Amino acid sequence: MNDDGVYVGNAGQDAALDRGWLLGHFKGVGDVRRSEAVEVKWGVHPRGDERAQCVRGEERTALLVLISGRFRVALPGRSVLLERQGDYVVWGRGVDHSWRAEEQSVVLTVRWPSVPGYAVAGEG
Repeated sequence: MNDDGVYVGNAGQDAALDRGWLLGHFKGVGDVRRSEAVEVKWGVHPRGDERAQCVRGEERTALLVLISGRFRVALPGRSVLLERQGDYVVWGRGVDHSWRAEEQSVVLTVRWPSVPGYAVAGEG
């Protein structure tokens, strides 16, 4: 980052440094990518990759946008298949969820707020 408050990077390269996360409370003090309001993740998932267990008691709202591939999100009482570039799903606080990459997939996830100390066991 330059001293001018601007950061230019590549999501694929930068995501590899922090389990996919590009922006959020976990970035260093003084880093323009540090935010307590929002978190952004660039997720690259091989075919068959899945969340081993459902996330329960979520305290954030989330937006997941399909960049490429086929990606399924399991929500209470429904399953949402994202299969066209730009397909997305939003879920709110308290909505349990899990996911599975049906094909090699790239997804962009935005969560808010960025909650310090919050982590799901095995989250990647």
